[in-house]
Amino acid sequence: MTDGAVTEAARVLIAADKFKGSLTAVQVAERVTAGLRRAVPDVEVETLPVADGGDGTVAAAVAAGFERREVRVTGPVGEQVTAAFAFRDGTAVVEMAEASGLQLLPAGTFAALTATTFGSGELLKAALDAGARSIVFGVGGSATTDGGAGMLAALGAVFLDADGEPVGPGGGALASLASADLSGIDPRFADVDFVLASDVDNPLTGPKGCAAVYGPQKGASPQDVAALDAALGHYAQVLEKAIGPKAAELAASPGAGGAGGIGYGALLLGASFRPGIELMLEVLGFAPALERATLVITGEGSLDEQTLHGKAPAGVAAAARAAGKPVVAVCGRLLLDQEALEAAGIRKAYPLTDLEPDPAKSIPNAGPLLERVAEKIAAEVL
Repeated sequence: MTDGAVTEAARVLIAADKFKGSLTAVQVAERVTAGLRRAVPDVEVETLPVADGGDGTVAAAVAAGFERREVRVTGPVGEQVTAAFAFRDGTAVVEMAEASGLQLLPAGTFAALTATTFGSGELLKAALDAGARSIVFGVGGSATTDGGAGMLAALGAVFLDADGEPVGPGGGALASLASADLSGIDPRFADVDFVLASDVDNPLTGPKGCAAVYGPQKGASPQDVAALDAALGHYAQVLEKAIGPKAAELAASPGAGGAGGIGYGALLLGASFRPGIELMLEVLGFAPALERATLVITGEGSLDEQTLHGKAPAGVAAAARAAGKPVVAVCGRLLLDQEALEAAGIRKAYPLTDLEPDPAKSIPNAGPLLERVAEKIAAEVL
């Protein structure tokens, strides 16, 4: 034990996100727990895997006690996929990546212009059918840039071209959009508390819009980005004719650009926008778990500049600091200096690269390395 010890009767709360590409948030919690207990066998540990609304959000909710519900929906390129949402006491946690995520595409394959969010709409409908009175809609990790048009179509909206035919799937097809009719959208949304949970606050279009900022991650070339941005701008203009100035206001709103513009579709459905991690901590019951803890361990695969802008570890650390609880972090790699960590409320970070600098070795061996890191935390902090 060192002078920096938290308390002799330590109770550790592990509230970490996934290490993308190597460990789920649940596996991170399991490995950290194993390492802590190897060093301090009788340490009290509580685990609360977290997510910021992106991929892994449903898994985090299930780990917190929600029921996993599965449904067959349309994947991003039209194939049928099995997607899940989480449900408990009238609240559904729906993750768009389950139906329309990049991970559903074959490795190395992209569909920047044609990928659709239709399945996300089917997933939302399944949540309504389950009796949801409150829906947390986590967006992130999308394969799509269709402004949520596919999702809205699955829920009853009609988008037609100049010949009166339904427009094709994906953001590229929106360039041919001539008319929009949202009057057929599932009326149950009027009676549901619908919240858009996102870690990005981008508008729909422009230099900070979803096509410009996130399109390249989905395989969009510079020409594709320009085409998608123009098509989304046209889409918003057509919607303005259909529903009035609210369409333009929502397109410029924070969160509209989330997950290829599905945030815009959610806002059109009446969703309120909240930072994903802030909302997920509420849904997962973080506050009472934090009250019981004497030390919080958070983390994610890469602690970097993006972490500071609404990612899960920053949200966990901010809440813990407000409660006067010390926080340390685990990560695959660390790209923040000590000053930035402390400003975020993190006392110290423990990267796997300290033990294995070669990513080609550390990523496939992240689990055992994380256990060793946890032993080091136990020696230094507990």
